[in-house]
Amino acid sequence: MGIKALDYETLNENVKKVQYAVRGELYLRASELQKEGKKIIFTNVGNPHALGQKPLTFPRQVVALCQAPFLLDDPNVGLVFPADAIARAKHYLSMTSGGLGAYSDSRGLPGIRKEVAEFIERRDGYPSDPELIFLTDGASKGVMQILNCIIRGQGDGVLVPVPQYPLYSATISLYGGSLVPYYLEETANWGLDVNNLRESVAQARFNGITVRAMVIINPGNPTGQCLSEANLREILNFCYQENLVLLGDEVYQQNIYQDERPFISARKVLMDMGPPISKEVQLVSFHTVSKGYWGECGQRGGYFEMTNIPPRTVDEIYKIASISLSPNVPAQIFMGLMVNPLKPGDISYEQYVRESKGILESLRRRARIMTDGFNSCKNVVCNFTEGAMYSFPQIRLPPKAIEAAKKAGKVPDVFYCLKLLEATGISTVPGSGFGQKEGVFHLRTTILPAEEDMPEIMSSFKKFNDDFMEQYEDHWSHSRM
Repeated sequence: MGIKALDYETLNENVKKVQYAVRGELYLRASELQKEGKKIIFTNVGNPHALGQKPLTFPRQVVALCQAPFLLDDPNVGLVFPADAIARAKHYLSMTSGGLGAYSDSRGLPGIRKEVAEFIERRDGYPSDPELIFLTDGASKGVMQILNCIIRGQGDGVLVPVPQYPLYSATISLYGGSLVPYYLEETANWGLDVNNLRESVAQARFNGITVRAMVIINPGNPTGQCLSEANLREILNFCYQENLVLLGDEVYQQNIYQDERPFISARKVLMDMGPPISKEVQLVSFHTVSKGYWGECGQRGGYFEMTNIPPRTVDEIYKIASISLSPNVPAQIFMGLMVNPLKPGDISYEQYVRESKGILESLRRRARIMTDGFNSCKNVVCNFTEGAMYSFPQIRLPPKAIEAAKKAGKVPDVFYCLKLLEATGISTVPGSGFGQKEGVFHLRTTILPAEEDMPEIMSSFKKFNDDFMEQYEDHWSHSRM
């Protein structure tokens, strides 16, 4: 028999080009060590419940009743579930065409899309159209749908921040497009310089690439910075001048750990700017139930909202969504509960506020513990995590360590992270998986381990790091880039 269609040699080359470091070499090695009985702390992915975050009670009660609607007919249901959870379960079940086991519209249940539109209007102060909101299986699926519509071939480029979440590089590779990097400035707290954007676009055009879209991740992943209103205005002006569609990845908008720079949506700033920009710039914004104090990653609930996208394009996006028939219905209900939360006076309100506030306050403290912990280590420099769920410290590796990595056939930060994993069980992601400037090395870790475990984890990291630096140090000097 000759070579078959699904032999490696004959696979779609775009599939082979895809790299996704969050579940890459480090994760696979960590999984092997776990099977061998080593205790592993998986800080490689923003997966709150896997690291001990408790689910919010009220949404789980509502979805439990929706999943088992016969409970609503039990005369004792009120002894187990609060009245507001029962009422909300009936509210969502009435939106479906046969409960959670029935397909919904390919854009999601109309009633929940209406709740999303009302949430956006409350947040931004401008009306939102439910017909321009699509519910998706997590924000990632929405990002993939939109990039699939934008990328026509290798000549089409997408501006992506570096460091970036590898969903973008992986999807652009999969669809055969070209990633056009723009570098965030670490010494300016991962700030964005519009001159850098212009240079990236000019270089791409010189290379024959048509830049069609720009991605922002706000708050940043893996860098944790929050974009200011002034920064967002600059970005929107730039997109207007260059005729780019802006993709606003805003999945961490609940995760803010300082008061100086609150989250502001790209859509609000766009609307505030007024015509002609507010009527011209094409914007797609993404959100999810996976992050924030919800952390419901496994439910796979998300949405995207389109602004200034022509009706015929919306119809084409609907057509593509229809191929999958329906986003998963339980996750749509989680989304409804997130965007239409309990209100003062509701029976479960106080518990809901207590739980959500407790999670956010703990995350704020953990962000500080982790930043301070990294900055106490030899040759490690870390900006404060303003938002999102990650620390992204710079690891200033000695030349001897870089040489040892080369001899081992490893990228230097992969070498460091593998040694860290073997010594401590802490599973991180090397900075090279997100992109970084030449000769500069990082790692990404979540701030999600339980607060009571954090001092021990940081102590374990510090001991490993300082021993590692001692081992490879040769009285070298290294200034921060």
